[in-house]
Parts: sequence; structure tokens; C-alpha cells
Amino acid sequence: MRRANELGMIIDIAHSSPEMVADVLALSTSPVILSHGGVSGICDSPRNLSDELMKQITAKGGLVGIGYWGAAVCNASPDGIVKSIRYAIDLLGEDNVALGSDYDGAVTVPFDTSELAVLTEAMMRSGFSENEIRKVMGENVKHFLLDNLPGD
Repeated sequence: MRRANELGMIIDIAHSSPEMVADVLALSTSPVILSHGGVSGICDSPRNLSDELMKQITAKGGLVGIGYWGAAVCNASPDGIVKSIRYAIDLLGEDNVALGSDYDGAVTVPFDTSELAVLTEAMMRSGFSENEIRKVMGENVKHFLLDNLPGD
């Protein structure tokens, strides 16, 4: 961990157990990212992290990517995914939530990256502000990477 922080590496805690996440948060001097996952407060799944751990991640400057598959959101329809994103924003703040799907072929998702407009439409129907939509759809990831990757 120390060396990873010295090198400016971003540590991704996706696929980590709650115990490992707690250990990483205790040791890392840099913000971490949950590149893809879900919040157990909206979808109680063994794959998801507790609301408390999510708050700890973002309290240290981390970013949480909400996934698009059933185990992450419990309802992998656009409206179900948006419901999880809303929950995460309400819990963690609009600056700390991003998209976080898992397109490695191991999970089934209802749409591919070329069809992300379905999420934007569902967010608009659900009353998300333009600012929230912009942040979730890419600005938060851009800012996180610019703030945490090494270099100018």
C-alpha cells in the first residue's frame, strides 16, 4: 500500500471483502475507487458494501461506481439502476457517485455502453438535476482521475 501510494497508483477495491476494504482505507493515504459495485442499503447482496463502508470511502475522497447488473442493484432495468444511483447520491453526495458497470462478460447487463442514454432518460424522468446527471455520467470520474493520477 505504501509503495502504491508513493507511485500515485489508484487502488480499486472492487471485488474486495468488507474486511479488506476497511484495511485498505486504514492504510492508504490516497483516495480509493470502487470502480463497480453496489450499496447494500438499497440492494442487500453479498457483493455489495455496507452504507457505512461507502461513507468511509467517500469521506477519504474516494469514488463509488454503481454497477448495472442484478447483484449490484437488485433490479437491472434502467429504472432500477437509477434508483440505486439516487440512493447512493442521497447517502454519499453527488460528487462521489459514478457509473460503474462490469463489461467483462461475466455478468449480464441490460444495455451496452453505446446505449447509456437510457440511463440519462431514466434519470431525467426520476427528477435528477442536470448537474447530478452530468456528474454521474462522467464528470465525477474525470475529476477523480485528474485529481489522483500522477503528473501534471
